[in-house]
Amino acid sequence: MGFLGILEDKHLQHVPATVILSEEVSQASAATAGLKHGTGKDADIILIPQPSEDPNDPLNWSQTKKWTITLIIAFGSVIYAAVLAPLLSPALVLIAIDYKVTVGDITVISGYMLLVTACIGPIVSALSRKYGKRPMFIVATLFGMLGTIVGSAVDSYDGLLAARIIQGGSISAFESLVVSMIGDLWFVHQRGVFMTIIQFILGAASNFSAIIVGPICTNLGWRYLFHILNAFTVLETILVFFFVPETNYIRDHRYDIDELAEDNLAELAAAEKRHGHGDASPDSKSATDVVKIETANSSSPAYRPKKTYVQELAIFSGVYSDDNLLQLFIAPFAVCANLAILWVVIVTGGLTAFFVAQSYDMAQIFMFPPYNLTASGVGYLSLGPFLGGLLASLFLGATLDPLIKWCAKKNGGIYEPEYRLLGMIPGLFTGIGLFAFGYMCEEHFSYYATATMHGMCLFGIVCAAIAASAYAIDAFRDMSSEVFIANMVFKNFLFYGFSYFVNDWTAEAGPKVVFYTFGGVGFAMVATTPVFFFWGKRYRSYWCRHNVLEKWGIRTHAEI
Repeated sequence: MGFLGILEDKHLQHVPATVILSEEVSQASAATAGLKHGTGKDADIILIPQPSEDPNDPLNWSQTKKWTITLIIAFGSVIYAAVLAPLLSPALVLIAIDYKVTVGDITVISGYMLLVTACIGPIVSALSRKYGKRPMFIVATLFGMLGTIVGSAVDSYDGLLAARIIQGGSISAFESLVVSMIGDLWFVHQRGVFMTIIQFILGAASNFSAIIVGPICTNLGWRYLFHILNAFTVLETILVFFFVPETNYIRDHRYDIDELAEDNLAELAAAEKRHGHGDASPDSKSATDVVKIETANSSSPAYRPKKTYVQELAIFSGVYSDDNLLQLFIAPFAVCANLAILWVVIVTGGLTAFFVAQSYDMAQIFMFPPYNLTASGVGYLSLGPFLGGLLASLFLGATLDPLIKWCAKKNGGIYEPEYRLLGMIPGLFTGIGLFAFGYMCEEHFSYYATATMHGMCLFGIVCAAIAASAYAIDAFRDMSSEVFIANMVFKNFLFYGFSYFVNDWTAEAGPKVVFYTFGGVGFAMVATTPVFFFWGKRYRSYWCRHNVLEKWGIRTHAEI
């Protein structure tokens, strides 16, 4: 039994994703001394995955370049994945009055946008695996820019519907591929903070936008939401084209030492050592050994020329998978045959959907007696969940990576991805917040109190999403793109479904019944975590030995 009760496996010499993270207390220092390590305070940390010798390997890019790419894509996630979906939420009643329809009819407009997002998700996944992430991000920005232009130009219910449907084409890439891009650019011990940033954007940044959207609707009119958004969509399109190169990279699988059943660390370390001290000629035995580790190509990656800036601007940079597009399209659904992945998809998607259901109800609850708030007032209520999401992000951002390093040292230097699931404990606040929010709205408590409970709910959701997502990307990194595509598809289908009945259900049954139901399901979801914490390592071993995707002929491209 490992540290904190994680059950050991008896079938494999090395369970994939179980790795030597710290050499300070590791007994395998002889085998790992020749591998690449971190720098500074992370000098004892073995880099996972090991970077290749190719200067074009994204893992070898400078910190400045990595941060630039990450921040630009994060900015796109703010615009498209965080802002677009709740863009009209504070103005639902105002738009319904303008077009003489029900609030539910306006909610469904955003539902259709999210339906488009869900439907094209597997297509985005397949094309990004085959041709890279860069073309998908460029196309996504163009859809977002076009949809926003249409929204600012039309003045009818059907025109608004068309604009939102077009905008739906921009969300998928910035909601799912951004997560797998973290695995392209950053090492295991660095991913926690970036997962925190992304989950904060997806979970909490949308609430900050509502704080701004409300006053715009009240003072300028809701149509200015599209007018102002135009400038940001154009800026993101320019930034993506000029400063976000392709991050997909074909790397020999032996460098992904977190994914192998037999780590072969000594072989990899020996090749690294020979490269560092061998001949300078690409025809030498040293270089040949590196090639055997690196790729099947005839020349060592260490001698490949570094791409120029102009070369990196190419929209298409090659083919990254030999699989046909149908197999790649099926992959996001097929990975759900892995029970741990299915659990991550359901828990993170379901909890997020409950929060979105709250946003659907906000205007309906607070713009009528006894609250009688304006659109600005409804927008300001989002300060509560924004602060809750911010606190959750800061809390796990500051503690999750140090926590897993501490757990690894207590476990003899061995890191288990299940340690990430300790971050699920604060997820219990989700159910508490939902129960309290429903009760307070039903009993007409102060909107300061309801906003606080709204914030508590999002605190729990963001903690759970960060922990579960980090677990998925560490335990099954070879499926990372498909996992988050599946998650995005699932939750957007839920968003679409909720848009059809949440408003009517709340009007008929009252917020107490609605949010008690959501809260109970939320508690049940978080309560399943111990199953994957204690038995997760054994399941990873079982999956490695009985991988149904291999039997079905579906690959998930571990080298990306």
